Amino acid sequence: MKHYRTCCLCEAFCGLEIEHDGRRVLAIRGDEAHPLSRGHICPKGVALQDLHDDPDRLRQPQKRTALGFQPVSWEAAYDEIAERIAAIQNEHGTDSVALYFGNPSVHSFETLLALPALIAAVGSRNRYSASSADQWPHMFAAYMMFGNHLLFSVPDLERTDFMVIQGGNPAVSNGSLMTSGDPVGKLKAIRKRGGKLIVIDPRRTETAKLADEHHFLRPESDAWLLAAVVHTLFAEKRTNLGHLRGYVDGLEALEAAFAPFSPESVATAVGIEADTIRRLAREFAAAKRAVWYGRVGLCTQRFGGVAAWLLNLVNILSGHFDTPGGMMFPRPAIDLPRLAPFVGERGGYGRWRSRVRGVPEFAGELPVSVLGEEIETPGRGQIRALITVCGNPVLSIPNGGRLERALSQLDLFVAFDMYRNESTAHADFILPPGSPLERAHYGLGFELLSVRNFSQYSPPLFEPPSGARGDFESVLEVAERIARRKGGLKARAIAASAWGMRRAGAKRLLDGSLKLSRAVGGNREGLTVAKLEAVDHGIDRGPLESVLPQRLHWTKQRIRLHPPELLADLRRVRLAMEEATAADGSQLLLIGRRQLRGNNSWMHNSTRLMRGKDRCTLLMHPRDAEERGLDEGDAVVVRSRVGAVTVPIELSEDMMPGVVSLPHGFGHSRERAQLAVASRNPGVSANDLTDDLVFDTLSGNAAFNGVPVSVDAGR
Repeated sequence: MKHYRTCCLCEAFCGLEIEHDGRRVLAIRGDEAHPLSRGHICPKGVALQDLHDDPDRLRQPQKRTALGFQPVSWEAAYDEIAERIAAIQNEHGTDSVALYFGNPSVHSFETLLALPALIAAVGSRNRYSASSADQWPHMFAAYMMFGNHLLFSVPDLERTDFMVIQGGNPAVSNGSLMTSGDPVGKLKAIRKRGGKLIVIDPRRTETAKLADEHHFLRPESDAWLLAAVVHTLFAEKRTNLGHLRGYVDGLEALEAAFAPFSPESVATAVGIEADTIRRLAREFAAAKRAVWYGRVGLCTQRFGGVAAWLLNLVNILSGHFDTPGGMMFPRPAIDLPRLAPFVGERGGYGRWRSRVRGVPEFAGELPVSVLGEEIETPGRGQIRALITVCGNPVLSIPNGGRLERALSQLDLFVAFDMYRNESTAHADFILPPGSPLERAHYGLGFELLSVRNFSQYSPPLFEPPSGARGDFESVLEVAERIARRKGGLKARAIAASAWGMRRAGAKRLLDGSLKLSRAVGGNREGLTVAKLEAVDHGIDRGPLESVLPQRLHWTKQRIRLHPPELLADLRRVRLAMEEATAADGSQLLLIGRRQLRGNNSWMHNSTRLMRGKDRCTLLMHPRDAEERGLDEGDAVVVRSRVGAVTVPIELSEDMMPGVVSLPHGFGHSRERAQLAVASRNPGVSANDLTDDLVFDTLSGNAAFNGVPVSVDAGR
């Protein structure tokens, strides 16, 4: 028998054909009829079988006792968790309980539908997620410029003829805020149709090796480069707003703001010659269908918010925004930006601040960089309990060692997770979801990012085993019981809502969301779950369309080209550029890197994905190694302000001199985790080196790139 679904392990949304005998998976292949991926599959898709069959995957609730983790019934776990959460908040205040949502939660529409109930039941302002360790700058720029933090623009990858990729590696990430099955095929197609592909990155990445040009860029200098491009567009009178001319505010103020950022003034700091910067700006402005795309390297640094704003400006000012082949807005069937008034989160900035450092909230959350100190620092509002959903923050947020120590101080730690990992090993309760193949799949979040309008609903392949509970049910059970124990009119309403959602089920709620979206102007095809379920390979809803100004959420449907918060931050950006220009260049800077077979830490327990040689190495340019007396394969000590790790070096001229790179998600040698495959390939955690005190003070995003380090021979 054959079952068709989309892969849920990354945001590429590739179609899968799964051969099975009704009880077990026999083979996983790419779905040749899938409109987005057309048969493409990466190693992660095949590894879904490993996740399903993994003996380390938890099947029933676990409670930590004096004798270690012991199985416990669902009912007993729900009741004790709710009782203890309510007691902690009653004694220490509502904000004494924190919530953290990890990356995999976005890959389950069932989890996403249930989370608002948990947020409401807990009621705390101490909310965190992996978003502030990833894409917050793009969300921040979207909120400030377009009026909604979920209003993402994406490259029209299928029609562009000139693409610049800055700080992104789609050949490995499979897209990243650019949902596209087979991105490599689509990148190659740009050149096949006579177009041009340019990559700007501190490493000659897998994507760079597919490109016409690659330019090394100093880590953290993305904003300086983009500011010079904006400067050039104004100085050479190459701005062209096209059909957006009547919908923008602030154009006049921009030219003066970017006068100090000439290509000559930034060249030394960014590591690219002024003539090259000017040529890139000219070629981009002159191209008929062009897009400038930036991703993780551009976001996860001290100037990510400004860099994301400037990225939008470059596309808008050159006439390559909301137009075919440029940056465009998808048309999701469930239009979450339009539904914001109905789900209670319209977005916002600075409505409250973190207790210790006074860092502003964004989109209802605080930055993950402050989580450790909020647990450690005594006083009213100190975090005493933590609930994580599908996350491993010890390996995912800056200064993971500090957070690991802080977790042991909590009065209660509850984790919704399929594994006992480096974080959940410290939990008092672990509530496991089922296998990804035991639940339905719909790209609720990823339709917001798709390079082609597309919808697919995949029913579960297997029925969950008797006694299993999914995240949808468990999250709502915990939310309902917490609210009931708190009492009061509001809490009773929250409990009743959670109960009603659980009774309705995720499928009916999804169907209701499709119908509500149509009522507010989305889902113009009138899709329902029944219509989607009747089609094995999903429904192709066509290429991206020009949708402005109707999609804009600010008053009078305007684009704010110069939000004051971003304009003011240019001073910090310029001062840092001047410091970098004056530096002697002797300081090594650490950047991360992604790997196709190890996207996140939770994929490191797959035998298929972990085969082969050790992939946790420190990439270093041969010249930097020679200056330090180091050779290929040497075990070296990498030190930063917050910690040190020992790791083998791998010499590569693909690295920019002065820059070293560690992959994300490793560090599986910590005690008490139950990950047999991962522990045989432990590696080291790059986040034992990244600094929780250094982050983008504007957007709040973590700064994983540009970390000052030293590298010395191991002792």
